[in-house]
Amino acid sequence: MLAVDIIRSKRDGRRLSPGAIESFVQGVSSGAWPDYQISALLMAIVLRGMTSDETADLTRAMVASGERVDLSSLPGIKVGKHSTGGVGDKVSIALAPLAAACGVTVPKMSGRGLGHTGGTLDKLESIPGMRTALSLDEFRAALADVGCAIIGQTASIVPADKVMYALRDVTATIESIPLIAASVMSKKLAEGSDALVLDVKCGGGAFMKTADTAAELARLMVAIGTASGVRTEAAISRMDAPLGRAVGNALEIRECLALLKGNGPPDLAGLVTTIASRMVRLANRASTDEEAAAAVHQALASGRALDRFSRMVERQGGDPGIVHDEGVLPTARCRTTVRSPRAGMVAAIDAERIGRAAMRLGAGRDRKDAAIDHAAGVVLAVTHGEAVEAGQPLLDLHHNDAPGLDEARALAEAAVRIVDTVAPAPPLIIDWIRP
Repeated sequence: MLAVDIIRSKRDGRRLSPGAIESFVQGVSSGAWPDYQISALLMAIVLRGMTSDETADLTRAMVASGERVDLSSLPGIKVGKHSTGGVGDKVSIALAPLAAACGVTVPKMSGRGLGHTGGTLDKLESIPGMRTALSLDEFRAALADVGCAIIGQTASIVPADKVMYALRDVTATIESIPLIAASVMSKKLAEGSDALVLDVKCGGGAFMKTADTAAELARLMVAIGTASGVRTEAAISRMDAPLGRAVGNALEIRECLALLKGNGPPDLAGLVTTIASRMVRLANRASTDEEAAAAVHQALASGRALDRFSRMVERQGGDPGIVHDEGVLPTARCRTTVRSPRAGMVAAIDAERIGRAAMRLGAGRDRKDAAIDHAAGVVLAVTHGEAVEAGQPLLDLHHNDAPGLDEARALAEAAVRIVDTVAPAPPLIIDWIRP
């Protein structure tokens, strides 16, 4: 099939046949479709949508475009995890070693930054020497040795998605439920997990702005996973404010270390331990929710989770010394403090504005070949509901040579809303979607 005919068909709102979808995916993975035609079809999908059958066909074609990881040689139930992304979402970095410390094998393939959200790989690569480009043999060996590994997609795993993922970041085609579902589930089905926990974000700092659209995406992904023989469930969590207090690559690694040492911010710690408990249950490492929660708490309190993180970093070539000396992580030369214009209470911290501010400082990408400043980012000094005085620090901008500093500061100033009284913050986790 000609690429232009497939693009025209979707542009005009018609359903794509399985053959057309397969032709598109093959063209992406082989290089037969140039970037401009791939981008054109992606935009047509964003504007015209896809049916659930089209999305399932797209997912299957993407999985078939590459190799599936065989983890059958590893004992036990392998449990994967994926987040749809959000500002300050460093959950996987602390979660994988925590679940592994509870006896769960956690295979994790992650991506780079998308839009105003940071990428797990970018955060990990702020650790000196850390390798995320492991071969599949190295991936399996790391899982056998440590129990967890976080790597990027290899060239042989869903190659079509790697191309589309990078293009979506820079062509305003991220916010599409079918494209997100196919991207996530093709990688998850290919990475060899037996079970999967999804964290679907909703709110101003997420790609899904409302709980209803997040639930729609979650149900679609749970259905795709279940139909493919992978036990899948999804949490729907809020992303109106940044998760934790740090936004930026090395800054978020520091916050993960604090969490694993028992000093993490309550919202981040609560989400990490809740998802870890579900992974322990799915792996049949506990018979009740209470037993799973106790195992997770003990793994943190004993230091086993921190030790597992150190082992994961070392196994992937990174400097395990960061556990005891965070000074080896990149540190920005400059800090600019944003202060409260008045006394009152923090009513909102706009996650999207904070994410965009961090990106302008160099912590994210505005094009797929842009360099990352691993030291740059934003650290919040306040949280929702906190009382502040006029002139009190609200946040710090960490930066080096940032031509976007003025814009970042303006975004940060507009992100924090101070009022006289505020209502309590709603629960972070809104709902769970299960088969």
